[in-house]
Amino acid sequence: MLSCCLRLRVSVPGLALSLPFLLPPSRAPGPSVRRLLLPTFDFSFRQSLIMKPLVVFVLGGPGAGKGTQCARIVQEMDQTMEANAQKNKFLIDGFPRNQDNLQGWNKTMDGKADVSFILFFDCDNETCIERCLERGKSSGRSDDNRESLGKRIQTYLQCTKPIIDLYEEMGKVRKVDASKSVDEVFAEVLKIFDKEG
Repeated sequence: MLSCCLRLRVSVPGLALSLPFLLPPSRAPGPSVRRLLLPTFDFSFRQSLIMKPLVVFVLGGPGAGKGTQCARIVQEMDQTMEANAQKNKFLIDGFPRNQDNLQGWNKTMDGKADVSFILFFDCDNETCIERCLERGKSSGRSDDNRESLGKRIQTYLQCTKPIIDLYEEMGKVRKVDASKSVDEVFAEVLKIFDKEG
């Protein structure tokens, strides 16, 4: 029941994106747009005439399965989205990564979108590293090596994990055991979305 899956690079002060229908995931540091159903997405567009977007932030360490699961969620929900006239639900994968991202979101989006919850893919560091090293054999990603991964995990622990903890205090974190198989994790994810409506 989601309208799209985003990997979003937010620039303050505005958030208006003119995009083609489908974009491949970026491999540059930081979130970027993953998939967008509408050619232009502008959160300020006639807010009084449409429902406020409902946003789910998708977070977890490198290799926790965020991108894999977001792709599956969108694929699973495509038929529902086609039939749903109220296309106001969005996944934002890998955002907010740090306090600056969160402050920019709050400043720009206050009153324009509601964060439903954070979908947190919880996975131990060693499993994440092993997954990334395996992915690195065919992905061509230069940062899928043990040294880079150690740094990426430290950045995640220092910058992103405190954001997850903050939303946990607000009761807005839905944790998934991401150490399980892709199918088992996806089954948990679907239960969460079914429960959340």
